[in-house]
Amino acid sequence: MSSANDSEERAGGGSTGGPPEQLALIREMVAEAKTRAEEKAKPRTWRGAPLAKELPVARILVNKGVLHLDQTWDYAVPEHLDEAAQPGVRVRVRFGAGEGRIRGGRREGGGLIDGFVIERTAGTDYDRPLAALAQVVSAERVLTPQIEKLARAVALRYAGSLADVLQLAIPPRHAQAENRKPQDPPPAPGPPAPGTWSRYPAGPGYLEELAAGASPRAVWTALPGPSWPQELARAILATLASGRGALAVLPDGRAAARVDEALTALAGPGLHTVLTAESGPQKRYGQWLSVLRGSVRAVIGTRATMFAPVKNLGLVAVWDDGDSSHVDDNAPFPQVREVLELRALTEGCGFLLGSTSCTVEAAQLVESGWARPLTADRATVRAHAPRIRTVGDELLARDGAARTARLPSLAWETVRDALPAGPVLVQVPRRGYVPRLACERCRTPARCRSCAGPLEAPNEQDLYCGWCGRQESGWHCEECGSVRLRAQVVGARRTAEELGRAFPAVPVRTSGRDHVLERVPDTPALVVSTPGAEPVAEGSGYAAALLLDGWAMLGFPDLRAGEEALRRWIGAASLVRPDGQVVVVAEPTLRPVQALVRWDPVGHALRELADRAELRFPPVSRMASVTGRQEAVLAFLEGAPLPPDAEILGPVPLPARRGEPPAGERALVRVPPGSGAALAAALKAAQAARLARGVPAAEAVRVRIDPPDIG
Repeated sequence: MSSANDSEERAGGGSTGGPPEQLALIREMVAEAKTRAEEKAKPRTWRGAPLAKELPVARILVNKGVLHLDQTWDYAVPEHLDEAAQPGVRVRVRFGAGEGRIRGGRREGGGLIDGFVIERTAGTDYDRPLAALAQVVSAERVLTPQIEKLARAVALRYAGSLADVLQLAIPPRHAQAENRKPQDPPPAPGPPAPGTWSRYPAGPGYLEELAAGASPRAVWTALPGPSWPQELARAILATLASGRGALAVLPDGRAAARVDEALTALAGPGLHTVLTAESGPQKRYGQWLSVLRGSVRAVIGTRATMFAPVKNLGLVAVWDDGDSSHVDDNAPFPQVREVLELRALTEGCGFLLGSTSCTVEAAQLVESGWARPLTADRATVRAHAPRIRTVGDELLARDGAARTARLPSLAWETVRDALPAGPVLVQVPRRGYVPRLACERCRTPARCRSCAGPLEAPNEQDLYCGWCGRQESGWHCEECGSVRLRAQVVGARRTAEELGRAFPAVPVRTSGRDHVLERVPDTPALVVSTPGAEPVAEGSGYAAALLLDGWAMLGFPDLRAGEEALRRWIGAASLVRPDGQVVVVAEPTLRPVQALVRWDPVGHALRELADRAELRFPPVSRMASVTGRQEAVLAFLEGAPLPPDAEILGPVPLPARRGEPPAGERALVRVPPGSGAALAAALKAAQAARLARGVPAAEAVRVRIDPPDIG
């Protein structure tokens, strides 16, 4: 271990003025009040104070998320703080004092910084005087052994620092919330009835295993319709019936509200709590404390809920794992699905991954045998899914209405026939969808013959690989032999405007980034929404849905474009009544469109998984990105102790946003299965070494494990 105080800091000084002329009694009372306030609020150096008789050393993790300081630091524990300074509590320490600041056998100086007590020990291997703990912020043990173990695993998985992960796992403190007395948890409910889980052959058995105290792991492909919140709530209740706790992570507050409503309807209030950003910092911290203290044994919420300190955890669940909101925006950028997999392994609990679609990672969990499938038979799927119809390029070319109003005749007729029965959903891509290059004839993505990366045309003439940077000359489509490429940008806003003009007597409601609707009434209306912002239609659902500009979504320049388009389409089509109709404007021969027509997301994910295994794409392989100036990226990779089977692709320039300076260059590092941990450790070690040397800001590089957008 090391002492935290390794740098010089000049001593501060000051002068004290005389007290104002007042009566002696008032003067004495003011002085006493001031002393009490200072003792409570100002951290002390504890100069000359005796140390704790037992375990006088505390190992502290300081709240500095830099990799070269990612370790514990030894501090002396004053006797006065002995009882409060227990493992897991928040403390403040002085960090960064120099060798010359030793007084009374105690090191002083340095800036105050927050931290956590990791453990108490009888001694230290640091051979110089230790600084003392400055202050115990709170006696609440917020860092439990389970959270610490999970946070360490996440830090290793994503080449991050433990302090950064704990900032994501433990919310900021609010004293008023801590002052509330903990309550006893409510009694365990009885096992729930299967309900709509009976539509899945293995569904009732899965609930029975949870209720019996087992820890089954499953990937659940939910049927379309409004029943999935109730089904997820029954899985949580079955776990509670066994006397254990459960948590479920949803992509947004709207989905969390639906599960909250379903769970309350099934079991009443008091059995669970909801953790979302909408709650506000103080209320959210109070709810988090109720979980930590065991007053509540079930928690549902958004991304940060993946770290919730549930007592005796029996089930972790995630809904719609392909949603981008499940990837944290802060370092080390953990993904909810991956974190919950770690929790299932480290805490021995059940695991449930649910979605109306299926990601390639979910299919891999089933194919590897790590999880079992929970799916309905084909007859049941056909009975609950709406009818899907397609409008391809050939039909659009012959359709006069599509050329003038940009609305195909089939879509117009579908809306006209469905509006008397209820609302019609219209899904249009968000602004900014810029598709990748593909064969003009068969739409096969154009890829590099060397590394299979996506081809780009930055100067609209020459072709270059977006991964390895090699120039591609003489390209031709491997599928059909064509030498012509297509890249099209579709104006979604104009399509929505034309749709409104086509039906002037019908109200038009919009749901998107600026204003997201939660529900719409079961009355005739056009509901125009961007992907992921579709509101739920009250009653039995939408009468019909239009999925416009499908080529813009399928042509997005990312490896997951087809998977993401299918997930968005199925998410919208799942809101349509079983007797309704969905029209998708996309080439009907493409794999994602065919999967939508058959309502077969699992089959699509399995074929994608096989293709990626052949091309050595994630999730079969592991990838990391290194971003920065070209010279810095090359120097970083040259000095990193990469595994011998690592393959470096690039660096290549990153596209700059309009009006902004160049975004630098990015290199991808790819390793085969089994070398992911070694890759993360090597990149973390190289980054820590650079930071310890004090690399200038201009030479900084950004490392990210499993980047979501590799092209």
